[in-house]
Amino acid sequence: MKKLSYLWISGIVILLDQFSKFVIKNYLEVGEVIKVTPKFFWLTHVQNSGAAFSISFGSLSINRVVFIIVSVVAVLLLIYLNIRSKSKTEKFAFALILGGAIGNLIDRILYGRVTDFFDCDFPDFIMERWPIFNIADSSIVIAIAILIFFSLFLQHKITEEK
Repeated sequence: MKKLSYLWISGIVILLDQFSKFVIKNYLEVGEVIKVTPKFFWLTHVQNSGAAFSISFGSLSINRVVFIIVSVVAVLLLIYLNIRSKSKTEKFAFALILGGAIGNLIDRILYGRVTDFFDCDFPDFIMERWPIFNIADSSIVIAIAILIFFSLFLQHKITEEK
């Protein structure tokens, strides 16, 4: 059971993600926008049948099947990686990714699309407005940043100290 000790983090991500999506779906119509700040941060309710950055196969049913299969494979791989990892940093990051993957997988299974709502404007950075995202997506991005930072700057120091 100790090998799965970080999976409570996944549970928290899933709960926060699903609760936030529930609130958005019940208080904002699809396409409705609340401008929290005039330009930078809005809450915009969208339903995304594609993947990251709205990548799509052009068919709702094909998207649903393909992204559910990919998500299930990813979830199994993340559980395996979490069990095999000896690093607390990696276990933490894998748990964040796992929570995000399951949060979006729940939406795909139940509704065929993912609820997104965070709408940010990073000043003229590559695109006019950043793609709308949710807590699950944020968890995955944060975890990837942690893994990259860990791999580039910390893992070598830990290995050298042993």
